[in-house]
Amino acid sequence: MPENQQQSASSNMSDQQQTNNTTVVAYPVHPNNPRSVLRLALFPITLKFEEVVYKVKLEQKESCCWGGKWSSREKTILNGITGMVCPGEILAMLGPSGSGKTTLLTALGGRLNGKLSGKITYNGQPFSGVIKRRTGFVAQDDVLYPHLTVTETLVFTALLRLPNTLTRDEKAQHAEHVIVELGLTRCRNSMIGGPLFRGISGGEKKRVSIGQEMLINPSLLLLDEPTSGLDSTTAQRILTTVKRLASGGRTVVTTIHQPSSRLYHMFDKVVLLSEGCPIYHGPASAALDYFSSIGFSTSVTVNPADVLLDLANGIAPDSKHVTEQGDLQANMEQEQKSVREALISAYDKNIATRLKAELCSLDVNNYGYARDASARNAAKLEQWGTSWCQQFKVLLRRGLKERRYESFNRLRIFQVISVATLGGLLWWHTPASHLQDRIALIFFFSVFWGFFPLYNAVFTFPQERLMLIKERSSGMYRLSSYFLARTVGDLPMELALPTAFTIIIYWMGGLKPDFTTFILSWLIVLYNVLVSQSLGLAFGAILMDVKQATTLASVTTLVFLIAGGYYVQQIPPFIVWLKYLSYSYYCYKMLLGVQYSENDYYECSEGVFCRVAEFPAVKAVGLNHLWVDVSIMAMMLVGYRLIAYMALHRVRVR
Repeated sequence: MPENQQQSASSNMSDQQQTNNTTVVAYPVHPNNPRSVLRLALFPITLKFEEVVYKVKLEQKESCCWGGKWSSREKTILNGITGMVCPGEILAMLGPSGSGKTTLLTALGGRLNGKLSGKITYNGQPFSGVIKRRTGFVAQDDVLYPHLTVTETLVFTALLRLPNTLTRDEKAQHAEHVIVELGLTRCRNSMIGGPLFRGISGGEKKRVSIGQEMLINPSLLLLDEPTSGLDSTTAQRILTTVKRLASGGRTVVTTIHQPSSRLYHMFDKVVLLSEGCPIYHGPASAALDYFSSIGFSTSVTVNPADVLLDLANGIAPDSKHVTEQGDLQANMEQEQKSVREALISAYDKNIATRLKAELCSLDVNNYGYARDASARNAAKLEQWGTSWCQQFKVLLRRGLKERRYESFNRLRIFQVISVATLGGLLWWHTPASHLQDRIALIFFFSVFWGFFPLYNAVFTFPQERLMLIKERSSGMYRLSSYFLARTVGDLPMELALPTAFTIIIYWMGGLKPDFTTFILSWLIVLYNVLVSQSLGLAFGAILMDVKQATTLASVTTLVFLIAGGYYVQQIPPFIVWLKYLSYSYYCYKMLLGVQYSENDYYECSEGVFCRVAEFPAVKAVGLNHLWVDVSIMAMMLVGYRLIAYMALHRVRVR
């Protein structure tokens, strides 16, 4: 490590020791921008990775015929990767698609599950909760809520990730500083946008993603393809921002597919991968000289990144004319294989030994955060940045803002109101003597509001899976606070439309004109909605796939419809248990119970009155023991949501 970096790191360490090893709010001024601020005091992190190997199991069928056996084999994704990056440096990982860049970056961020071997240390220590709190990870795909503005996105992230030692206004101020520092002022009040409507540009989305990580002022910043899909000018702005962040003492590691020459010269170090094997590690400026020294030189002035990527693909600079003349595919593959073998052999001979010796001789305590200080501060850092109540309130507010367009959209409102109006016209002031029609209306209540919320709830967790993985991987909140905020946030929509539906069709349909009976019927419908929504949440959380969940929901609703007690009144004993699984059955029974009693009569024929309880459709379900039905639905309500919550625990957090 250069001497000036060592002095800078030692200076940072001494500054921290003077603050009694506690994390404080600081506003150091950037030398090129007097108004630029860095939110929290940071400590330098020296990242080392030694002989990192990662293997995955691949299943394949031995025979193409039916009944063929399945066998599994291991594929090596990373094969002995070694390297180091110090504070203030940008390490770029280059290589063709499938070379293992993203896998290595994920491993360095402590987010890789599976068979990983080797040694990855942060200031000589293994990955821990303290390091996780100091690490920012920007994924290749920008996972953002489309209906939130740039300011709302960053403020909500600040409220969740920054510690309780800061007030809400201070957290909002930090978000404001990030907006200014990343050049997002012009689009601060614009929505992020999504597939169905336009929002901010791709470069601005990428800067928002980087800004979310910069809020915690990370000591280690990992970026996966930050310039993917961007034009050269926008990519230049993104890398310039990253370079400025690194100059503040951060350790930056990024993967990049095919950088321009301008971008390439911004990197301090380069790791070049070829099919999971390293073929170069060292200063970016010295890469071409190294390959020239081992016999792979080019006489043409080209972008260094193009030469490196050709070599990683097994294409030597002086062999391009051969491939253009149309040599046989077999000869090309053999030549590429021999080039890769030569590069790997040269790496082992010229770089690997020297790199390992350099790692062993490095004294990580010179780079800031000493081990004893880390141990003392680790006890002071809570596992979560904010309390459970604070997480719940912020997530609830964010959820309501994000889904205010989706939930109360005109199409869904029109759908419910039109069905209620049409149903009210069909059952217009049904006479009391037409008991069959009234019972059909009551069953329609239980069926419609048993299935409509179910299908809506099925989409909830599969659509938010990527966001949940991203935020949970960053340690933003507890799963319990997210789950409760997500389900409570859906209540306004889930309960408002059933209320409007019940008001319209109840009085138009001519049901019992008693206010108490109406209130009880309305409460039963809402109760049914909550149980139905709970089952939909469980289906979505278990399968985490919209198509599979909707298919399961379709089969379930069909069974519940048939076994609901209206269509089939004498179910065979060996399958009668199906109706007791149907919440539509209990809702139907309770609605009948509040509309009629054992002593009610109706005019079954002219001048003849019969007991309602003896009517076949009523007799099949009964009018008694309503509190038992209430209790059973309560168990369903709690049970389904508990299943959904437990299923979310199985979602892999990288």
